[in-house]
Amino acid sequence: MAFKTDIQIAREAAKRPIQEIGEKLGISSDDLLPYGHDKAKVSQSFIDSVQDRPDGKLILVTAINPTPAGEGKTTTTVGLGDGLNRIGKKAAVCIREASLGPNFGMKGGAAGGGYAQIVPMEEMNLHFTGDFHAITSAHNLLAAMIDNHIYWGNELEIDTRRVVWRRVVDMNDRALRQITASLGGVPNGFPRESGFDITVASEVMAILCLARNLTDLQERLGAMIVAYRRDRTPVYARDIKADGAMTVLLKDAMQPNLVQTLENNPAFVHGGPFANIAHGCNSVIATTMALKLADYVVTEAGFGADLGAEKFMNIKCRKAGLAPSVVVVVATVRAMKMNGGVAKADLGAENVDAVQKGCANLGRHIENVKSFGVPVVVAINHFVTDTDAEVQTVKDYVAAQGSEAILSRHWELGSEGSADLATRVAEIADGDSANFAPLYADAMPLFQKIETIAKRIYRADEVLADQKVRNQLKDWEAQGYGDLPVCMAKTQYSFSTDPDLRGAPTGFSVPIREVRLSAGAGFVVVICGEIMTMPGLPRVPSAEAIKLNADGDVEGLF
Repeated sequence: MAFKTDIQIAREAAKRPIQEIGEKLGISSDDLLPYGHDKAKVSQSFIDSVQDRPDGKLILVTAINPTPAGEGKTTTTVGLGDGLNRIGKKAAVCIREASLGPNFGMKGGAAGGGYAQIVPMEEMNLHFTGDFHAITSAHNLLAAMIDNHIYWGNELEIDTRRVVWRRVVDMNDRALRQITASLGGVPNGFPRESGFDITVASEVMAILCLARNLTDLQERLGAMIVAYRRDRTPVYARDIKADGAMTVLLKDAMQPNLVQTLENNPAFVHGGPFANIAHGCNSVIATTMALKLADYVVTEAGFGADLGAEKFMNIKCRKAGLAPSVVVVVATVRAMKMNGGVAKADLGAENVDAVQKGCANLGRHIENVKSFGVPVVVAINHFVTDTDAEVQTVKDYVAAQGSEAILSRHWELGSEGSADLATRVAEIADGDSANFAPLYADAMPLFQKIETIAKRIYRADEVLADQKVRNQLKDWEAQGYGDLPVCMAKTQYSFSTDPDLRGAPTGFSVPIREVRLSAGAGFVVVICGEIMTMPGLPRVPSAEAIKLNADGDVEGLF
């Protein structure tokens, strides 16, 4: 049977005016700032007005380690949200915005798939409401003001060898990873080495997604460390006097974006930090607002549970005072086969033994999530090539782990296919069986926090860090940053730092290449292995297939 593409389905959506979507959550048209007919921002005054309401139930959707076979975490998030509404629950979805870099790089769009999508899909995967452009502009304004300060006499006595604030662009561009700036003589300033990160790796992005309001936003922006003096004392963004102007640029970007699913249910799409090089969750302001408006809020954390879910628990929930009632771990039969050693070209053939072998990856994620004190449900995201025997193998394995696996056919059938999953998830969430707690205490030393994640989540034997890294962590502790959580930056494809090591590996080490202090965001970034904060394009980027057709419609974007 031939199936429609995601973009064909999205283009045929019967969208409702965004004011009608807002009404489902009690948001009046006066409190929406429309961007066209099908998307809008929610005003800060409305957000402030609902803060005294009780919170709904928070449901986190995470997944096994990504494989080329596909897992469908966003698709399941959307399908579960639609399923909850179908069974009579008042539910909303909260996901991140898509980065242009990956959209034109390897993976294409990021708005769900099949009949479990958020629309308008093209706009969401392109410029949307301009949030990422605002973040890019604010970040680079600070960079320009640092170099300008140095040019006009360097009153703060910045050591130009120790400027740590790089520039950003929302594109995969490996040529910009390391650059020499200010070449061309005296009029252009003082030459120095620098580089670019992708916008979603910016500390400004992380701050926007963790800030409670504009006041909190400006305070966090001002607390960012941008450089050091010769005596190693830090220079902050507020010393450059950039925090006020940056806040002005981010004023509208701070307001959550309201859109809709294919079934006209409300979805908030806001913020987009990467989960392999940042904390990988949508904004705190969108999540906390949604919890005041809906009885159930379904959100996701990027990549596998070893990255996104761990950071959701240890960073976002810790900082925002949130606690998930239940966690859904997404898995597919196809991905189990790949973890079991089957090549992508052979995934269509039944292979129960490979499914059984590959389930070790799923089992470790289940165990890890349970270690945070929350109940786990496995969603088997159905592919039409799955056989009954393969699905049953996953169900039996999960049952042996003390959890439950439910087949969900939301990609093919929308909410009709996710109703069983939604019913069980709601039952568990209503049962109040969660006893959530982060994995480590604030007071634990920074290196011990790193070791805790590496050994308890990844199952590494040891963490490898040279004395320079260890001394840097100790210096930050002496400066008062020791109580911050750590944000591990590593490959998303494996529990280890080797992207080719699938399954549930043991007997490996986690090498730390670099540590960075995100003082404004409120965490320490730990860069492991060969992970890059500026991705490159693949040999055949998705951009080669993206174009406008004769009718002016976008083609090739998923």
